[in-house]
Amino acid sequence: MTSQTGPLPIALSCGEPAGIGPELAEKAWDQLRTDCVFFWIGDPAHLPGQVPHVRIAHPAEAASAAEKGLPVYPLSFKGPRTPGTPQAAQAKSVIAAIETAVSLVKSGQAGALCTLPIHKQALAEGAGFAYPGHTEFLAHLAGVDEVVMMLASDQLRVVPVTIHIALSDVPAALTPALLEDRIRITHSALQDQFGIAEPRLAVAGLNPHAGEGGRMGHEDASVIAPVLDKLRAQGLQIAGPLPADTMFHARARAGYDVALCMYHDQALIPIKTLDFDRGVNVTLGMPFIRTSPDHGTAFDIAGTGHANPTSTIEALKLAARLGG
Repeated sequence: MTSQTGPLPIALSCGEPAGIGPELAEKAWDQLRTDCVFFWIGDPAHLPGQVPHVRIAHPAEAASAAEKGLPVYPLSFKGPRTPGTPQAAQAKSVIAAIETAVSLVKSGQAGALCTLPIHKQALAEGAGFAYPGHTEFLAHLAGVDEVVMMLASDQLRVVPVTIHIALSDVPAALTPALLEDRIRITHSALQDQFGIAEPRLAVAGLNPHAGEGGRMGHEDASVIAPVLDKLRAQGLQIAGPLPADTMFHARARAGYDVALCMYHDQALIPIKTLDFDRGVNVTLGMPFIRTSPDHGTAFDIAGTGHANPTSTIEALKLAARLGG
């Protein structure tokens, strides 16, 4: 067996071949080379060929391969890459790439997982993919029931307590049990993965001015505040519920390590405004590190060479830092 020296490489699953994933993999290697060693799992025939690639049979070969080209852990796909047009026949192989990456990380052959974007409709049509999204499938493979989505950059970390639901559905979905679960998973991940011994959490209110004493909604006082009081009594450093409109200026951000927000846009608007290209999706609550770029397949520019690799590069670098 090939022996591993140095840090374990990052496994990068290919995502949807018809999207910008193959271009991002090549551009990421071209900028990182051996500074952050990763290997791409996919069909070598799908790569644009703008940089050299080196096939590897074992992740331990990635470091030496990265000196010469993009390390590729090859999987066979049906048919060529068709930028902008997903092929149903390739769906099972897209799923296999994710499963292979998880297996290599769980077995200790890779240090962390970074995933390129998938297209859920293509997977559902081609392979009966029944999971709501990439993260839920990874949680299934990891054997965990609850995970948390964090968006992270050098300027801000945010966690949306509720995610892809209509704004009108948020108040009913925002239960004390859900909020407490999200806070505990986030707190533990900041300690265990980010190395923050005493995490400082800031929790946004749901309503304008955090309800303003009940004049703008009752959820802040009746749902959020009791959970925060309970956790503060157990020793967690938590501020809130806070008015969301004053949480994200520079002086406020200096006072916490993560902001927990009550709904999708409350969390994602500030981080995408502050650091649009460098935001990274981190999945908390799994037994291994998983990051991904904070964007989709971008079918409209696939194959044009215009894909921006910054978020993928940041996702790889963060995976390496957390997985080291």
